Amino acid sequence: MPRQRVIVPYPPDVIAEIDKIVGHGKRTAFLVELAKREIKLNRQREALRAAAGAWKAEDHPELAGGAASWVREIRQESVKRYEQVQRRREAK
Repeated sequence: MPRQRVIVPYPPDVIAEIDKIVGHGKRTAFLVELAKREIKLNRQREALRAAAGAWKAEDHPELAGGAASWVREIRQESVKRYEQVQRRREAK
């Protein structure tokens, strides 16, 4: 991908801290990675804002007792099925 040169003035103390972290020769890569990370976080925040209100408690009555309770219940179903299979095998 072709790169475009952009001149962005930074305060000397910020440049000094960046150089301590990555060294003089790797500033650009560090700043590009930092910018990409911030862009990704910004997109995630926008998606969360757009989805606000999409989850309605009345659409998920199984979670009325809380997610942990629901997970325990689901896990117990697996245990019960396993026990039923074991009893059938033993009965044969």
